[in-house]
Amino acid sequence: MNHDFHMEEKVLPPSSLEGRVKETMHNAFWDHLEEQLLATPPDFSCALELLKEIKEILLSLLLPRQNRLRSEIEEGLDMNLLKQEAEHGALDVPHLSKYILNMMTLLCAPVRDEAVQKLENITAPVRLLRGIFQVLGLMKMDMVNYTIQSLQPQLQEHSIQYERAKFQELLNKQPSLLDHTTKWLTRAAADLSTPPPSCPDTPDSSSVVCPSPSEAANSPEPLSPKMVLSQGFLNLLLWDPEDEEFPETLLMDRAQLQELEAQLHQLTILASVLLVASSFSGSVLFGSPQFVDKLKRITKALMEEFKSRPEEEAVLTVSEQVSQEIHRSLENMGLAALSSDNTASLIGELQNITRKENCVHSVIAQALETELGSL
Repeated sequence: MNHDFHMEEKVLPPSSLEGRVKETMHNAFWDHLEEQLLATPPDFSCALELLKEIKEILLSLLLPRQNRLRSEIEEGLDMNLLKQEAEHGALDVPHLSKYILNMMTLLCAPVRDEAVQKLENITAPVRLLRGIFQVLGLMKMDMVNYTIQSLQPQLQEHSIQYERAKFQELLNKQPSLLDHTTKWLTRAAADLSTPPPSCPDTPDSSSVVCPSPSEAANSPEPLSPKMVLSQGFLNLLLWDPEDEEFPETLLMDRAQLQELEAQLHQLTILASVLLVASSFSGSVLFGSPQFVDKLKRITKALMEEFKSRPEEEAVLTVSEQVSQEIHRSLENMGLAALSSDNTASLIGELQNITRKENCVHSVIAQALETELGSL
């Protein structure tokens, strides 16, 4: 269940066909209303329909316990009375608009106070009614979001029961339905029972100390369902996108898990870049918080290119920019610059930083997995 789900105002680009058509139709309607109100005698037919719709919206914004306000709105916007006033040409649109604004002030969320206050400065009846409808639309959206948020605990409880019942119903008809889920959990249990692989020796890993393969996972503690499930979710963060055997019970959450996987991948690369950079730049330079923060910002900004460019090309840009920043910072602090051999070695190590078999990448990835597993 998406706890961040909420409704948002849909803003159409003015240059889009849908946006132009919508604006044209709205302008035509409000121009027609203005013609009716300026006619002699005034025609209040459209205005009455708008007032009726405004009344319905205001009533829909009330909570069940707000009986006094409900009675006030029913009385203040009594459609039978308003029709009689319109028939006698005595319908006071400005007075009704002011009454509506007062009600909106009482019912709106604090975030809409400014919008309602701006409406109070509008004197043209048609412009005011148009603004009222725009703000009422936002208030309806606020009420929907409030309702969604308040109902989330109940929705989550019922959604779990519903999913469980549906899966059981499908399992009764098709026993092999959850084969992928079974394989996923079996693999997680096997991973917990098997020591992690040692860090591979690579030409690019000379400056980084690899962990000892003797750090095995021979824990006397028996595997619990919680441990297996936690390991299973960790495995999902490293899932091969081309692997079609995704757990059936999590198919609806796959997009969210892939987003988390992308964030973990970027965090691994960022930490790996900083680790390699620290081994070349020295403790004096890397002891500067300003330098480290700047290096983080540069790396994070360049990693955005991973979405639009091949990773090999993007990481080349990262390695060159990081090397230049280290060189520039060493120079500014009056420290000895990197030799050409060290610069070439730094760029070479950074270019391989995204490869899973890279020692630095492996160390950081294992550290992050351990940290996540302990949560």
